[in-house]
Order: sequence, then structure tokens, then C-alpha cells
Amino acid sequence: MTKIHFFASESPDAQAALALLRQRYDDAGPDGADVIVALGGDGFMLQTLHTFLDNDKPIYGMNLGSVGFLMNEFHEDSLQERLAAAESAKIHPLRMRAKTSQTTIESCAFNEVSLLRQTRQAAKIRIVVDDKVRTAELICDGVLVSTPAGSTAYNLSAHGPILPIDAALLALTPISAFRPRRWRGALLSHRAHVRFEILEARKRPVSAVADDLEVRDVVSVDVAEDRSIAKTMLFDAGHSLDERILAEQFVD
Repeated sequence: MTKIHFFASESPDAQAALALLRQRYDDAGPDGADVIVALGGDGFMLQTLHTFLDNDKPIYGMNLGSVGFLMNEFHEDSLQERLAAAESAKIHPLRMRAKTSQTTIESCAFNEVSLLRQTRQAAKIRIVVDDKVRTAELICDGVLVSTPAGSTAYNLSAHGPILPIDAALLALTPISAFRPRRWRGALLSHRAHVRFEILEARKRPVSAVADDLEVRDVVSVDVAEDRSIAKTMLFDAGHSLDERILAEQFVD
């Protein structure tokens, strides 16, 4: 019998589901559990991954949000059977080091690290990949680096490529680029180190966001995959993360 710990968002639907599931299944607590069951939406799944960053238990999400791309359907029945048959996906986050004029802040991101203009002024950003300047001046609303797991989120909305979950790649995608006008971004090795240098930082301030952590008024941001961290997500049989990412690339 799989030992479960339930972890729910503060939404009324998630809290009601938490009470229902705890009536039917024992909650072993985070230390005694074999699996963490997260109840909420995609944003809450990211929150769960960060909350249990140092916990090696796999995470199985049930959707009580809107899109639920990273979640399974919510059903109160047969949870033990679903967990026993679940397919796993291992993901690695990005490590962001954001420097301001006063401090340096580090955080990790399972979806993407994005840089965004803070005012009406377009951002001007230099892009350096593995110590070589690749774009001397990108004039844009922003730019992001996405993991394969996050490639169907903000990256896709910004017209970036969808990456298979096991691809050893990162997506570098501009957000509303003005110059170079036709630049659509790049595919990078997962070993790449990306450095963003903010040009005219006072006149054109930029914030950096790693999942849900925002650092304002950055002057430079370094991004690289952190292979020292690996989290396992569980999906119902036949609905693996691989399958979901593949299905996103085809229209019915």
C-alpha cells in the first residue's frame, strides 16, 4: 500500500477535495509518505515542486485549477491503483543568478526564467552564451529560457518551440522582439550557460522571474540547468508528460 501525503492549494475546491481524500485515505505526512499528492492547478504544482525541493518523494498532481497540463484528472476513487500504475517523468530545474546594483539573488525554475521590461520603455538586452556574445542588442519586451517541462507554458505563448521531455535542450525565446525583428530564438544544449546583460538598465529597467520569484531592477542574469536537482512527477498510465507534450504539437 502506497503511503500518501496530501498537499492542497488554498482554493475552496482544493480544500474540499483535501477533506474528502483524507476521509478515504490515510495521510502519512510528508516524512512518512511514499508519494506527495498535490491538489490544485499548474501553478500550485510548481509551488509543490519548490516546497518539496529537498524531498526525494515523487509528486502526483490532481487538477483542481484551470489548465492542469502538469496534473492528472481529479477522481476520488481508485487512487492507490492509479498511483501503482502511474508513469514517471524526471525533470531538472534551471538555476537563476540575478544581480542587481545592490545584491545577487539565486533561485531555481522548473518552467522558465524570464526577463521582462518594467516600464513603457522596451528592454535592451545583450545575450551571451557560453562566454560568447550571440546577440549584442535585443530590443524587446523580454526574453526567456525554458526547460522541456516548461516549453508548453509561457515559452509556447511567446511562439517558442515545444521540446520533448527527454530532450537535452533548452529553449531561448524572445518576447515581442523589435530588433532583430525576425529573430525567433534558439535551441541550446542543456549544458549551455546563458548570461543576459541589461543595457541602459536605469532608463529601461528589467525584472527577472524564476517560476514565481521576481527580482526587479536586474543588471545581469545568469541561467544554467541544475543537474544536481532532479524531481520525479507521476502521471496516469497512457497520459504521460511525454504524450502530453507530443499531443500539444498536433491539432485535432
